[in-house]
Amino acid sequence: MPEDDAYTGEVQPGGPAAVRELPALTISKVSVGPMDNNAYLLECRSTGALCLVDAANDAATLLDLVGDRPLARVVTTHQHRDHWLALEEVVAVTGARTAAGRDDAAGIPTAIDEPLDDGDTVTVGDLTLQVITLVGHTPGSVALRYDDPGDHPHLFTGDSLFPGGPGKTTNQTDFNSLVDDLEAKVFGTLPDETWFYPGHGNDSTLGTERPSVPEWRARGW
Repeated sequence: MPEDDAYTGEVQPGGPAAVRELPALTISKVSVGPMDNNAYLLECRSTGALCLVDAANDAATLLDLVGDRPLARVVTTHQHRDHWLALEEVVAVTGARTAAGRDDAAGIPTAIDEPLDDGDTVTVGDLTLQVITLVGHTPGSVALRYDDPGDHPHLFTGDSLFPGGPGKTTNQTDFNSLVDDLEAKVFGTLPDETWFYPGHGNDSTLGTERPSVPEWRARGW
């Protein structure tokens, strides 16, 4: 099945999910909570296995998205509170395992079953997501890369990359670290067609953002 060209990635708190049908993966995106956090439910189309990226807020909405299907895992992209407020309730109801970057795990109140390091993999049924650490927004922020068979990659970036720039940092050292990681592990590795899904707001592609990377580094944020 070809990629769903009707998907825009535009969602609103309290609104319906935006659903993207890839050949082997279905992505359902919702916005939850007062900070307009994005949460992504990933479904392996061949096995029905589910993985949730960021149980950010509004557990009822997330549990409704899962329905009565088993949820295998919740990946938290980083330790900031607005990205895990619904994690405890979602895990309590579903029994899902939890995963997060190793250096952020201690900052997440719900116990993390699977600490993630750069290059690790997260499975969703028959599918594999590659873990990319992007240090700067937090010490243990992670992105998840999915390589669509025969098509372009898809990247879930948390708050490390948005349309228009990298995520917020609080000092020059962290900013340099984040931009260095983005240049080396994301823009330096993945093609322009890569579609990325951030922790807030609309999606974008690396090709759209790539020309601005030198400007981001020069402005320091």
